[in-house]
Amino acid sequence: MTDRSRTRLVVLQVLVFSLLAALGGRLWYMQVVAGAEYQAAASENRIREVVTPAVRGAILDAQGRPLVQNRTSLVVSVDRSTLLDLPDDGDQVVRKLSRVLDIPYRRLDRQLTLCGAPGAAEPPVCWNGSPYQPIPVAEDVPANTALQVMERGEEFPGVAAEMTAIRDYPAPFGARAAQLLGYIGPISADELAAAEAKEGRRGSTYTNFDLVGRGGLEQVYDGFLRGKPGVKKLAVDSAGNVTGTVAERDATPGNYLVTSIDAHVQKVVEDQLKAAIKRANTPGENGQDRAFPAKTGAAIVMEVDTGRVVAMASYPDYNPGIWVGGVTNDQFARLSSEKAGNPLINRAIQGEYAPASTFKIVGAAAAAAAGYSLNGPYQCSDQFTVPGSTQTFSNFEAGMTESMTLARAIEVSCNTVFYGLAYRMYVEEGGQDAGPNAPEYLMNTARGLGYGSTTGIDLPSEAAGRLPDREWRQQYWEDNKNYYCNFDEVASAADRANDYLRAIAKENCVDGYLLRPGDAVLAAIGQGDVLATPLQVAHAYGAIANGGTLYRPQVARAVLSPEGQVVKNFKPKAQGKVPASNTTVQYIQNALANVPVSGSAAYRYTTFPLDKIPVAAKTGTGQVEGKATTSWYASYAPANDPKYVVLMMVPEGGTGSGTSAPSVNEIYKALFGIEGLQVNPKKAIVPDGNPIKTLPTVNADGTIDLPKDDGLPGSSESGIPAANTDDKKSKKNGRRRRRETP
Repeated sequence: MTDRSRTRLVVLQVLVFSLLAALGGRLWYMQVVAGAEYQAAASENRIREVVTPAVRGAILDAQGRPLVQNRTSLVVSVDRSTLLDLPDDGDQVVRKLSRVLDIPYRRLDRQLTLCGAPGAAEPPVCWNGSPYQPIPVAEDVPANTALQVMERGEEFPGVAAEMTAIRDYPAPFGARAAQLLGYIGPISADELAAAEAKEGRRGSTYTNFDLVGRGGLEQVYDGFLRGKPGVKKLAVDSAGNVTGTVAERDATPGNYLVTSIDAHVQKVVEDQLKAAIKRANTPGENGQDRAFPAKTGAAIVMEVDTGRVVAMASYPDYNPGIWVGGVTNDQFARLSSEKAGNPLINRAIQGEYAPASTFKIVGAAAAAAAGYSLNGPYQCSDQFTVPGSTQTFSNFEAGMTESMTLARAIEVSCNTVFYGLAYRMYVEEGGQDAGPNAPEYLMNTARGLGYGSTTGIDLPSEAAGRLPDREWRQQYWEDNKNYYCNFDEVASAADRANDYLRAIAKENCVDGYLLRPGDAVLAAIGQGDVLATPLQVAHAYGAIANGGTLYRPQVARAVLSPEGQVVKNFKPKAQGKVPASNTTVQYIQNALANVPVSGSAAYRYTTFPLDKIPVAAKTGTGQVEGKATTSWYASYAPANDPKYVVLMMVPEGGTGSGTSAPSVNEIYKALFGIEGLQVNPKKAIVPDGNPIKTLPTVNADGTIDLPKDDGLPGSSESGIPAANTDDKKSKKNGRRRRRETP
């Protein structure tokens, strides 16, 4: 043997031993290091889970009336595994079932197809759950139809009909509260992955066919409402056939969420918001002939001393029952259609508008902080011209030419008094040359009253509004400089045709980063670049009403177990103090109390018992380029012992006193039991006109004690309050989902 041959043999031996060592190491890793993991994987490969969804908890109003509950429904489901054992994979069974349920075969077939399979539709049409899980294909099935399926079991192998709890929206008194409540929908793959990453795949309580909260309270409190699903672990052989049950865990029902919403007040507020919009569109009603009709609006009732929301309405709204069983593409398109007014938007917390003269309480507090006398005198002229320029700003209503206190300027809503004060503060701050440490009296006071940031309400997607201070203006200019300076190249055709926008772009291209005098004086009356949500305005007025404490707005009051035990209490949370002295706050309170007596809203109170229920208020009429004015009315009552803030806002609604004030007064009449010029607390739609302090009673069997003389159905069995099992709701055999229009 040559040396070369010997060398080759040694190399070959080394290679063989290396491969054997690598193989041995890999076997040792798989059996010793990762043995438990592979054993678990093997176990999972022979075990399949069938999940029983938990009954979702109800959402109750402050007195226990169900806003969202569950009702029992006859549901037909299909065991896909049984169908696949048939010679034709169950095709004939599906066709027969299609005829009995009066559901098109194609739709039924798509429902029974696993998501991800070739040709499968998108969720929720396809089946996103376990292939071993019975697949529900029809809800609200009439009893005679269900009997056809159950009595002819040999013709319908794998098909079952049983009573199941599904979501229901009873709308007590007709109150919808759709944007508040939200809805439920299938969990997404991203949400499931996030839950498994947080809880661990084996410890996660979520499954890939779960329904989870979407929007509103359903989303925010999903963890309390959803309960814990039941799980049955089935042993299967290599062919996928079930050989036995390994383990089983019963489902745990979800908790009840008690809210601060009063269904009766909610209905009144919803109706009065619609009435205000109708009033805005009635010629002569609000003293303004407008070419642009009012189509949207928002209204809020909130407790002064807690921040709890008693009612919140946004228009247009929709029937939340439309989500039961899933919406069609056409229905969802309407819900999110701009032409239909985007009913999905909660304008009370997501709409951002110029707050107009409701913002004058900020101007008054800022002037006091800057050292200006509250008692003036200040000149209320028809116009204000910025010194050293030709830029002139007018009163919304001309004719007031007198000296007055700041309180009187609030009462009669004199713009020019606030223009003058804002300009003086602007100059004192340093004007256009102000440095980064300028006091910015107006913006800082507004920020201290909760403007410019979210209030923290327990509802999703709250908007922050906008406070156009110097820092914001610099950033906004940098973000939009290309649009301003290249207007003819980048602007839309509609914008290019607008001479006003063209002039603004030209001006902003040069020095849009500066806070100019005109910007400062407009901000003082809630115009220009200032934006606020209706909730922010109500939030600020609640703080003025209670003497200076900002409470975080809250909808949830408590979480109760199905047996009635308190799981969690949501106590009022103070967020801070108004940046004004007690003297200033009291001064503003007195000014607001005079608005309905001798101010801009006085003509709306000739038949209202102000001597018994005094109201503090501020009108607002927001001017918007190219549109009609926005109607605002911010108020609280009783002015001498504040209990409730009531606010209404109607875009393109005309004046605050003309459109919103009458509806706000009707809400107060319902709250306090006002009839004519008399007050009868026993006629109030809340007990004696006072905020509710106690939680409703949930009995050990899950039923709820409802208020007496409500005229609403009582609670039902099985812990599902006020359930509706009336089969007359099913007007068509096998209807898969209730068809309801927004």
